[in-house]
This record gives sequence, C-alpha cells and structure tokens, in this order.
Amino acid sequence: MQLLQAQAKVKGGKEHPNLHGTVKFTAWGNGTLVAAEICGLPESKTGFFAFHIHEGEDCGGEGFSDTKGHFNPCNREHPCHAGDLPPLLSCNGRAEMTVLTKRFSVCDILGKTVVIHAEPDDFHTQPSGNAGNKIACGMICLR
Repeated sequence: MQLLQAQAKVKGGKEHPNLHGTVKFTAWGNGTLVAAEICGLPESKTGFFAFHIHEGEDCGGEGFSDTKGHFNPCNREHPCHAGDLPPLLSCNGRAEMTVLTKRFSVCDILGKTVVIHAEPDDFHTQPSGNAGNKIACGMICLR
C-alpha cells in the first residue's frame, strides 16, 4: 500500500535568504503526519517560531502576502484553525518537529502554503496569534 504524501520546500524571504527546509505531509491512519526540518532560522528571544498552513496558493507578494490567512475551512477561532500547528523551536538556527494531526488530510492542503512567522504564536490573539511577520514560505505539492 502506498501512502499519500505531499511536501513543501520552504524558503526564507529577502531578509532571511539562508532560511530553508522541507515540510512533509503523510497520510497516517485517520490523520496526517507533519514532519518539518528547517535550517537558518534567525536569532530570537525565545527560540520559538509560529508555524501554520495558510489558505493562499502562492508564496508571492510583499512579505508573502499572497499566502492570505490561516487555513480555516470550519471557520473556528485561533488556535483551533485546521492550519494551526505546534511552534518550531530553534536550536542554533535549526528546528525539527513532527506531529500527528486529525485537523486536515493531505488532500485538504494540496496547493496551500506553509508559513513560518518571526515570532511565537500567543495562542489567543485573533485571528493569527500575534505571530509577527511571515519570514519563510513553501507551497504544498504532491511528492
């Protein structure tokens, strides 16, 4: 049996050209396994970076503005959007994170974008957790 898989190649914007990595999405039972490997994260006070799936289908625009808002097909409040993921925790500019979620399937997020923000998510400010600027983006495509 072949598992349905997608991935996003994440790249930093003009201010963070060395930021890069891969986020893989794998159908896993009745959920989706999300595995991120990111390098080149900037220095931060806390080491945490908000990490979300956005509804936009393009990483273009000034400051990745074409990514639009969080993926939220059920119109829930933050942090219960389908696209709200656990934060990345940087160690010397590198972060790895794996989580199993039932908030979306691989098919649900194809053509959407993955975004890393400059600040940690506060998990309550609407609509996006006061996560700061978008510093990296990747488009989600089939592997």
